[in-house]
Amino acid sequence: MIARRGVCLVLAAASGTGKTSLSRRMIAADSNLALSISMTTRAPREGEIDGVHYLFRTQAEFDALVAENGFLEHAHVFGRSYGTPRAPVEAALAAGRDVMFDIDWQGHRLLRAALPTDVVGVFILPPSIAALAERLRGRGDPDDAVAKRMAAATAEISHAGEFDHVVVNDEFDTTLGELTAILHAARTATHRQTGLAALLAEMG
Repeated sequence: MIARRGVCLVLAAASGTGKTSLSRRMIAADSNLALSISMTTRAPREGEIDGVHYLFRTQAEFDALVAENGFLEHAHVFGRSYGTPRAPVEAALAAGRDVMFDIDWQGHRLLRAALPTDVVGVFILPPSIAALAERLRGRGDPDDAVAKRMAAATAEISHAGEFDHVVVNDEFDTTLGELTAILHAARTATHRQTGLAALLAEMG
């Protein structure tokens, strides 16, 4: 094994595209890949555990970390703050561990600005807009909720061109294989192989 720097793998998609199922399967199958844990100022919901689902902090604690440049990206949404703490991600990357991010296009843009050589962005598309609408209706949401989600999906999809890779989630296992291949390619990128020079020197 060649020593390497870790990868920030960003998966973004419109709601209902299957991103959560894909990311969970990838993490379950790969011991060197972990989901980034965001910090939030909202209260824990039933069953949520601090340090597992989120890092739950007060607004004062959150603001103090902002002042210290302690976030890679952060935002204030509907009266609550959310962000990706810098320290654990940078420690993971330095140790050669890979971190997956479940964030939107805005978070991807901010994360790439903070870690330009470490981020590999993948946008996951539905097979079609009609298929996405059908998936959302299949959840049992009322028509007005589906309409709102479809409007948000259209806005999200318009930013797909900002990502390094775009895959269409038509068949789950095929998409999973494509995402796994993207991660493998990112891991073996020459600029990420921190131990390559020493290995080549040994080979003469």
